[in-house]
Amino acid sequence: MSKNLYQQYDSPNNQGVGGLQTGLPQIRDGFTPQEIDLGRYLFFDPVLSLDGSMSCATCHDPNKGFGDGLPTSIGKDHIKLDRAAPTLWNVGYLTRLFWDGRANSLEEQMEITLFSELEMANTPENLLRTLNNIDNYKRLFAEAYPERGKQEEIQLDEIFKALAAFQTSLVSLNSKYDQYAHGYHKALNDQEIEGMNVFRSFVARCAECHTPPLFTNQQFAVIGTPEPDGLPLDPGAEIPFNDKSMRGAFKVPTLRNIDLTAPYMHSGKFETMREAVEFYTQGRGHAVPKGEKLYIHWHIWEPQLSDYELDRLVDFLKTLSDESFLPKIPDALPSGLKATL
Repeated sequence: MSKNLYQQYDSPNNQGVGGLQTGLPQIRDGFTPQEIDLGRYLFFDPVLSLDGSMSCATCHDPNKGFGDGLPTSIGKDHIKLDRAAPTLWNVGYLTRLFWDGRANSLEEQMEITLFSELEMANTPENLLRTLNNIDNYKRLFAEAYPERGKQEEIQLDEIFKALAAFQTSLVSLNSKYDQYAHGYHKALNDQEIEGMNVFRSFVARCAECHTPPLFTNQQFAVIGTPEPDGLPLDPGAEIPFNDKSMRGAFKVPTLRNIDLTAPYMHSGKFETMREAVEFYTQGRGHAVPKGEKLYIHWHIWEPQLSDYELDRLVDFLKTLSDESFLPKIPDALPSGLKATL
């Protein structure tokens, strides 16, 4: 894993609001270049889906901040799914995956997605049969995992691990904000600095959940965002955690590359960042459906930010964009299929 300047800071990132020179949590590490590159091929290859129509990149398009630009994603047979595709930037630092936190690892995340009837809809048996019948993949797996011998069959855990390896390479830590945080103060202009100060203030309280430098505290919060018109409340983390106090709770998302991933929130309800930040000024629980009793996070209140302050917040959020390690989309895939976005 390449080094970054945050590794020289030893202050914890899970206390307070996150200073400019705050350390990062530990990232998944120890993957080989061969594993990462194998994972890159797999990520863009629609051969992983049951009917060869979808790849991981269908919902996590590198050209759209590793989202898909849709309010909620489209699954197998054009099924409209319930939630937006979260970005994968810096996903190697995260300890819980999916909006509702139902996966504890990147491998578990991949297993759920590959075999979900609503998403890639494959089966373990079919996936293994397919990949083991592709000589190019057998060669690449043998190179990535030489300890198990060239003649052995591709295994499920190798598929999950290779995809996890690629995802850990999606690191975004060289934005204008990062350059400012590391001491180059000319990286941000006056309006962006004003926005950062609003973001970190005890009035707006943005940084208490979107804690720098990862811009998430990796916790779950009930904030009461509205669902798309006509749809019932999404119970969120209540289901996997079996906890009624988490009804309507979702993982606090990273704000890294947020300018590239519209629309916003788990439901894709807000088309612009301006709409998203304005939501927090409109009153605690104002969008909660009648008849629902939600335990709104205590940071959600009524900061009464002015239009000017909201505009400056948006200016600051745009400084979190960095695609220095944007991966190359393969020109050719081992399966012979075309990369699917």
